[in-house]
Order: sequence, then C-alpha cells, then structure tokens
Amino acid sequence: MNLENLTDQYFSWLRSKTTTKQIDGWTEITTPYIDRHNDYIQIYVRKHNEEWILTDAGETLSDLALSGCTLETPRRKALLQTTLNGFGMHIENGAITVKSTDSQYPLRKHSLIQAMLSVNDLFYLARPNVENFFFEDVALWMDSQEIRYTAGFKFSGRTGFDHRFDFVVPKSKTQPERILRAINNPAKAPISAMIMSWEDTKETRSSDSIAYAILNDREKKIADEMVDALQSYNITPIAWSQREQYRDRLAA
Repeated sequence: MNLENLTDQYFSWLRSKTTTKQIDGWTEITTPYIDRHNDYIQIYVRKHNEEWILTDAGETLSDLALSGCTLETPRRKALLQTTLNGFGMHIENGAITVKSTDSQYPLRKHSLIQAMLSVNDLFYLARPNVENFFFEDVALWMDSQEIRYTAGFKFSGRTGFDHRFDFVVPKSKTQPERILRAINNPAKAPISAMIMSWEDTKETRSSDSIAYAILNDREKKIADEMVDALQSYNITPIAWSQREQYRDRLAA
C-alpha cells in the first residue's frame, strides 16, 4: 500500500474510534488517545455565541493532584504555563480550555489533546516524593553545561499541525540545528508521538537538522524496542544516565 492509502486508513481509524455523547449541554468526545492510566482521553465541547469552547473539564490537573502532584510552586506554575502557551491553551477554573471559530476547530481540538498529553508527561511523577521534574532536570543540566537553547519551541509540520519540542539548540559553525524532546516516561505512546512529530516536521526544517529524544532511565531501563524505533526514524536517543556522552555535540 502507498503512503496516501495508509494515511487514509489512519484517518478512518481515528474517526471510527472517536465517539460523542451529550451531557448537560456539552458534547463529550472520547478519543482513541490514551493517558498515563491507559484510559481514553475525553474532551468537552459546546457552542457559545459564535465560538466553540473546548475543555478537558479540569480532569488533567485534578488527576495530577490526586496523584500527589500539586502545582503550587512558582517553578511548577511557570512550567505549566509555558507548556500551555505552546499550544495556545489557558486555565479557566482549573480546566485546560481554548476557544475556537468554526474554521479553527480541527486545529484547536488537536492542540487541546496534545496539551493534555504534554501536561500529563511533564508533571508525571514516578514516586510521590520525587521533587524535581524531568523537564526541569534536563534544563538545569543544559544550563550547567553552557548549552545554548531556546525552550518550548513550536514548529508547523507539513500537515499544517503544530508540534512542540522542548528545546532547540541553534546551528553553529560545527553543528547543525538540534531539536530535542525530553521524554519522562519512554513508553510506546510518547515515543510514537515523538516519531510522528518529527516525521511531520523534518521537511520544514533544514535538511541537516538533528532530532534528539532525551529519555528518563532513572526508574527503569529503557526498552530496546523504544530505542530501535527512534533510531529507525533517525532520531538520536539519549539515555539520561549517558547524557555526558552527548554534551560536546549539544554544546558546540
């Protein structure tokens, strides 16, 4: 089968696995995307005047709070806001929310789902007593190694959808542009999301741009199939425990 047929199959699958239900004036949309509990992600939509309101109904942040992850410190609030800004989202009464016109609706819906997944991954805690987030650890390490970067960069892919990467290290005299995503939980879903983002984005970047996935291996060993999947799409995996081996490539 050619790529066009496979793409059609993907959109058919996405449509067939998406269900809707009316609840108190809202439409509940159940998507085929799963969260860290392996539950299907649900969003809620309704029309207000001439705009659509799309929201997670507060489920993302309330789930994190129930898991022992509160967002009360200035650093955590800043990380949350930076992530939401990257997708054009805001918090309203504890819910991740965005408004949309008719023409913007497909992109806004896509961005809301991506924001929910990113917030879940950004603030995922392997143990309740873990103090630091993986994203913050990566940023602090890059600062300590004098690696120049821009955090929270968003690129438009060939499909027209936006994809957010955690860090972009600009081109230098000796190294091309380097695009990085920190993956706290290197399981199938976030690895697949990284591959899809890079595949959609790479043709819009310089031909020599390099993608890196920084993988948290502090709690458990990274599965070989995850590393193989990244490498097969020319994404360089960096295990957190081996990050010093890549310092010179990133700092140059």
